[in-house]
Amino acid sequence: MTSNQILGRDGNFDRLKGSASILDLVGNTPLIQFKKITAHLKNVEVYAKAEYMNPAGSVKDRPALNMILRGIESGELTKDKTILDSTSGNTGIAYAMIGAALGYKVKLVMPGNVSTERRAIVKMYGAETVLSSSFDGSDGAILKAREIYEAEPDKYFKPDQYNNEANPEAHYKGTGPEIWRQTDGRVTHFLATLGTSGTLMGTARFLKEANPDIKIIGVEPDNAMHGIEGLKHMETSIKPGIYNPGIEDENIGAATEDAYDMQARLAEEEGIFVGFSAGAAVHTAIKLAERLEKEGKKAVVVTILCDRGDRYLTQLAQMNL
Repeated sequence: MTSNQILGRDGNFDRLKGSASILDLVGNTPLIQFKKITAHLKNVEVYAKAEYMNPAGSVKDRPALNMILRGIESGELTKDKTILDSTSGNTGIAYAMIGAALGYKVKLVMPGNVSTERRAIVKMYGAETVLSSSFDGSDGAILKAREIYEAEPDKYFKPDQYNNEANPEAHYKGTGPEIWRQTDGRVTHFLATLGTSGTLMGTARFLKEANPDIKIIGVEPDNAMHGIEGLKHMETSIKPGIYNPGIEDENIGAATEDAYDMQARLAEEEGIFVGFSAGAAVHTAIKLAERLEKEGKKAVVVTILCDRGDRYLTQLAQMNL
């Protein structure tokens, strides 16, 4: 299996047919049109890519697989090395799943406040975890992973998801073309939340090449002390090397409470149980759609359902939900 085989597959790939490996199921996720939560919209359609249907449960399966395959192809990742990176959870779960499938050891640095479910999942895949300061968030995990790598560089392969161009490449060759095909080229607005920024950067690049009139919207928490796991408030964080704000036509801040409210509505009204970052994305997508409708415009808005909701059950229980 090569990165080009993964990234350049036919969009009509049947996810239900026999597969040689669990990794064959990464990508080609369904595009879901919302009905109930958008019933008030007459001229604007809102869709979301069901990235939680990837085998390890999130959009991060795509870049994690591409970065690892690129490492194998370049010779940087060999069987005697351990895959090491920082993660807020989803990329780590993807690394752990892929490492198990391909026979590589995995070591992950995660913020101490990462959900109990995320820790349990990576442990089940056999990965080792190192917890960094909860207070320092994803930035603390980045610095701790860097420290571990620099102490023994020959021992590790460090994909460095925040600065590795293979991250957005996975979306340029996968997510973007899929959205274009699934909307028959009708997509007018693409919106994604910002963590590493790989999903937005890669998908936006493809869509802008396909149609320069497509509007690109980045979504990030509206303040530094937010509660949306996996997302970065760019102004107060270590900015990913792959992030290029110039590709955005607009950047919208999402409030934590709005993300939580929409996460609950998606489960209760649409039967879609996803995480809080997906709640932030969909809340913002609907607000954008309402604005476009008020302006009398017809549009097709597409966003991303980043991960599954079952990895937040402990947090939801603590919130008495």
